[in-house]
Amino acid sequence: MTIDLNSLSLKELKELHAQVARAIAGFNDRRKREALAELEEIARAKGFSLAELTSTAPLRNRPSSAAKYANPANKADTWSGRGRKPRWFSEALARGVKPDDMAI
Repeated sequence: MTIDLNSLSLKELKELHAQVARAIAGFNDRRKREALAELEEIARAKGFSLAELTSTAPLRNRPSSAAKYANPANKADTWSGRGRKPRWFSEALARGVKPDDMAI
């Protein structure tokens, strides 16, 4: 299929462009539906639904860590000792406060 683009008006070119964009979107939608159907079939063959396998629920449910340190200026501001140090903890260390002094 060959189209002489030089012989088309601006209006015809824009219409052709819109048709091509719709065709591409339709093609992508069909490919996604086909892929989804394949994945659902594989999940079903293994005894699961695709929704079960793609849920965002955590696989492991562990309790949050208990607080180990409290901000000397605000005892309600705590830190478990895991992850990034809070600013108040780092600032207290810089002032010479020992971690044991902030322990709960």
